Amino acid sequence: MRNQSLQEAIDGVHNAKGKRFGVVTTRWNDDIIGMLKTSCLETLKAQSAGAVEEFIVPGAFELPVACKTLVSGPRYNAIIAIGCVIRGDTPHFDYVAGEAARGITDVSLMSGVPVIFGVLTVNNREQAVTRADPAQDNKGREFALAAIEMANLVTSIKEKSYG
Repeated sequence: MRNQSLQEAIDGVHNAKGKRFGVVTTRWNDDIIGMLKTSCLETLKAQSAGAVEEFIVPGAFELPVACKTLVSGPRYNAIIAIGCVIRGDTPHFDYVAGEAARGITDVSLMSGVPVIFGVLTVNNREQAVTRADPAQDNKGREFALAAIEMANLVTSIKEKSYG
C-alpha cells in the first residue's frame, strides 16, 4: 500500500460524490446568510455533491425542528443549518443561540445524521460580515467541508460495522 500525501487524504475526506445534503437557512440577517449559503453551496458543488436541497426557516430558533424533520428519513447524508444571531441589549441572544445549538446537537445525536451547526453567534454586525464575506473569513465553505467529512465518516463507520 502506498503512502498518501496529506493533500490526497484531505481530498478523499472532502469528496462528496453521491452524497445528499440538506441546507437549512434562516431569513433573519439575510445578507449575511446569503453570503454563507452561496459559499456553502459552491463548495458542495465543487466537491461533487450528489444532490443538495435548500430549505428556509424564519430564524435560528426554528432550525432544529426543520432539521429534525429532514433527518426523519434516509434521504440525506448530512444537514447544514445556517443562521446568524447577533447579540443585542437583551438576553434574547442567549436564549436563541443556546437553544438553537442544543436543538441542532440533539437532532444530530438522536438521529445519527450529521447536522452541522452553521450558526454564527456574534457580538455585532461587523463580526458577522467578517465571518460571511467571501473576501474575508467566509464560514460557509467550512460548514460544507465539515458536512462532507462527517457524511463520509458516518458512511465509513456504518460500512465497517454492518457491511
